[in-house]
Amino acid sequence: MAGTDATDRPDPFPAERHTMGADMSMPKGSNLQVPATALRVELGWRSGPGVPDADASALLLLSGKVRTDGDFVFYNQPAHSSGAVRHEGKRDLDGQVTDTLLVDLARVEPAIETVVLAASTDGGTFGQVPGLSIRVLDAGQGTEVARFEPTATVETAFVLGEFYRRQGSWKFRAVGQGYSSGLEGLATDYGITVDEPQHTAPPVTAPVPSVAPPSPPMTAPAPSGAYGAPFPPQDPPSTPSAPVRLTKVTLTKQAPSVSLAKQGGTSGTLGVNLNWQMRKQFSGWGSKRGRAVAQHADLDLDLCALYELSDGSKGVVQALGNAFGSLHRPPYIHLDGDDRTGAVETGENLTVNLDHKQSFRRILVFVTIYQGARSFADLHATVTLRPQHGAPIEFFLDECTVPSTVCALALITNTGGDLVVQREARYLVTERGVSPQRTIDGAYGWGMKWTPGRK
Repeated sequence: MAGTDATDRPDPFPAERHTMGADMSMPKGSNLQVPATALRVELGWRSGPGVPDADASALLLLSGKVRTDGDFVFYNQPAHSSGAVRHEGKRDLDGQVTDTLLVDLARVEPAIETVVLAASTDGGTFGQVPGLSIRVLDAGQGTEVARFEPTATVETAFVLGEFYRRQGSWKFRAVGQGYSSGLEGLATDYGITVDEPQHTAPPVTAPVPSVAPPSPPMTAPAPSGAYGAPFPPQDPPSTPSAPVRLTKVTLTKQAPSVSLAKQGGTSGTLGVNLNWQMRKQFSGWGSKRGRAVAQHADLDLDLCALYELSDGSKGVVQALGNAFGSLHRPPYIHLDGDDRTGAVETGENLTVNLDHKQSFRRILVFVTIYQGARSFADLHATVTLRPQHGAPIEFFLDECTVPSTVCALALITNTGGDLVVQREARYLVTERGVSPQRTIDGAYGWGMKWTPGRK
């Protein structure tokens, strides 16, 4: 298989022949010296009606195979234990979609010979994906190191490129090897053990001004038991406790809801994760401000949840007022902490105890901008809900066109004993003197009383 034993092959294209200028496009099979070790790898394409979703992944290989299933980095296993590779997630800017991997070659373990860069489709073939490309960028400078644009027809998975060791340094090769067997075929070919889930969801195709400063934050009184059990530890990615599960659900405007029961998420925990980055390109009313806050070190988003329990009690879980909740007593929801930068690899996380799902009437997960940005139009964020026993559910926040500082993410409703997750992605604009919390309460009719609060 192409790309599985690069270190033993002759180098048909010497590095001096690849000192590229403005055009970094590479022909299939060519290679070049990598000028930096900290790299961003962007899988890119143009979205539109009928265009399948696509996902980037990476495999760390020894002698052409992974050592363990933990050497596979993708949407369900987003970070390698060495810290060398991390799946950052998708963004959609004006119809140009990218799915990004962060690769730090300096942290790749000495035993690893090759880092394979792959992609797979969800709901179609790569022949239906216009503008497909893989770009390698210097993560520090933001400059493009290489670009490869493969020709695709019936493929549902691709090995697009690879980093490989050569005489003590790293090189990148444009591979372009396709598979018609999807991500599962590609993964098993490299030695990954793939789980066969009992609950399989139907495939979901994802298509793929100056404002007043926010009013002082408000908080509801903290419920009793505000300090709960610690956030449950996650298994290290290098030693997964079960075979790799490839299924996932992407919520979109066209397919906005999913049943947790149908995904197998009937017990255990449901983790809700928020990760965000500042946009690098800005347009419209927020362009001047956006460029300024892109360098702001104090960007602080807060993941929160309004809850209504079956006994009629209501409350909020949030960092304000130290209302972190509790996992094993009401409200059976716990916030793990307060990421004030967005740079923490795990982002901010809420955990819902599904063993007490009968206690929930509804849960509204939302996020507020506490400081550092004027609107979600300046940000790219990824929301992922991970049932302990079931396929992960994801969606993206890339469509804000108003000066919004509070966004409703997902509404989880108890429907006949089943919890149904509804994608909201609803950006709200606060009125002067009205807090983000009070604004979202009013929009969803929670009916709570709010008092000022501080972190």
